[in-house]
Amino acid sequence: MAKDQSFDVVSQVDVHEVDNAVRQAQKELVQRYDLKDSGSSVDLDKAAPSVAIVSPSDFIAKQVRDVLESKLVKRSVDLASLSWGAPQSISGGKVKVSATIINGIDPDIAKKVNKDIRDQKFKVKVQIEGDKLRVSGPKRDDLQAVIAFLKEQDYGIPLQYTNYR
Repeated sequence: MAKDQSFDVVSQVDVHEVDNAVRQAQKELVQRYDLKDSGSSVDLDKAAPSVAIVSPSDFIAKQVRDVLESKLVKRSVDLASLSWGAPQSISGGKVKVSATIINGIDPDIAKKVNKDIRDQKFKVKVQIEGDKLRVSGPKRDDLQAVIAFLKEQDYGIPLQYTNYR
């Protein structure tokens, strides 16, 4: 009997790349003429993981967010992996905008992905293993069809396909 082929569906962000992008954005804030003396800052909390932008106004916070997002794109970090919150007023008349970094697949989204794959009647098995999904089947063509199907769908988080064997 032939061994089943398999791959994992994960949603992971390289926090090191996010850290590099934040550092580049901090350098650009110091050098850019329109943002130089604005008093804006970008900080990364690796423990949470989250990113926080502090600016004197909402308009400048949006500019800083654009700078950060451009640095993230250059470092191949999917912008869908950041969940931005609403701007909050903090002391000193400043505005704080926070974003949490999504790592792992939420159980509700995992169930939805599992259901979508089953509804398409692919000849594969899907197992939810913590914050990832393992898809296995006897034929590689079926697995490639599942990957192509999932790439067309939008679940609100970036999906990567790893451990293909």
